[in-house]
Amino acid sequence: MSLAYQAVQWNRQKKIYDAALVGGVAAYLAVFGVVTKILFPLVTDEIMLMRAFGTAALLLLHVILCIGPLCRLNPKFLPLLYNRRHAGVTCFLLALVHAVLVIATYHAGGDANPLLSIFISEKFDGHLATLPFQPFGFFALMILFLMAATSHDFWLANLTAPVWKALHMAVYFAYALLVVHVTFGALQAETSPVLLAALALGLALVLGLHLVAAKKERGVDKSQISNRQSAIGNFVDACAVADISENRARIVCLSGERVAIFKYDGKISAVSNVCQHQNGPLGEGKILDGCITCPWHAYQYLPETGASPPPFVERVPTFDVRVENGRVFVNPKPNPPGTKAEPAKISESLGG
Repeated sequence: MSLAYQAVQWNRQKKIYDAALVGGVAAYLAVFGVVTKILFPLVTDEIMLMRAFGTAALLLLHVILCIGPLCRLNPKFLPLLYNRRHAGVTCFLLALVHAVLVIATYHAGGDANPLLSIFISEKFDGHLATLPFQPFGFFALMILFLMAATSHDFWLANLTAPVWKALHMAVYFAYALLVVHVTFGALQAETSPVLLAALALGLALVLGLHLVAAKKERGVDKSQISNRQSAIGNFVDACAVADISENRARIVCLSGERVAIFKYDGKISAVSNVCQHQNGPLGEGKILDGCITCPWHAYQYLPETGASPPPFVERVPTFDVRVENGRVFVNPKPNPPGTKAEPAKISESLGG
């Protein structure tokens, strides 16, 4: 979205991102095929392709899950976040090819329906090593399909951002299912521990990055709370005016909610930190041509009202603000989305 409110289609960044994504996947599949044929010359093409597409999907899912916490730790990773949905759709397509090859190779020649065969072909004798692993992969694929099918902004707009976000958080459940799927599949079919070791390393990486990022964010919130000096009535001391750069924001945690406090044109305004597009962090953006501009996809809001200029209808909650003796005080109770909150003037407060 731009100031003139024209949807951004295929720009140079998206083309570079998608070219790198497709090129990386193609290179992985090619290298996997060559190495497999060298090390395991007796492996059939069907099995080789099945494993190539399956491991590519799993590897890409690890990359997708690591992008979020990496962006929290270092903003240089943000360009990967902007087009992460493209990677998600690619991950589903790779997993789908893997599933089709599995069904064609192991389930299409029997008397039972191929899909039903996924659930009845494996016999569990009470030992973990014989736990049927294919149903876990099937349900993980269904989740990836649901996410890929709803990845377009059409669904985001119609489901609303909170519902869409909650739906796409199911990627962690899909990941858990795939970990079980690969673990017990390897126990039954693999003699080498390499696959399990790689999976354990990937799981440790994903969990570790999320824990480190969560610790950092929690530490920032705690430090802001401990640094508050006083309150004026219902208004809480949030930060110093000097802590906010011009046309930028200071993000503070008030009553469990993150608030973006912007300084612009000698004024202070506060809005919810959550963009209505994809829950992007508005406080990490800046004010361009009078509008708060989300750093993820450039959705814009007026700082006084939290509303997008017409014809767009997105709105975020605003917060009442005051400035006293060079410090910003915010009422932690949010106003309804789109409600005008009078900006606090910096010069008048300093003069008084």
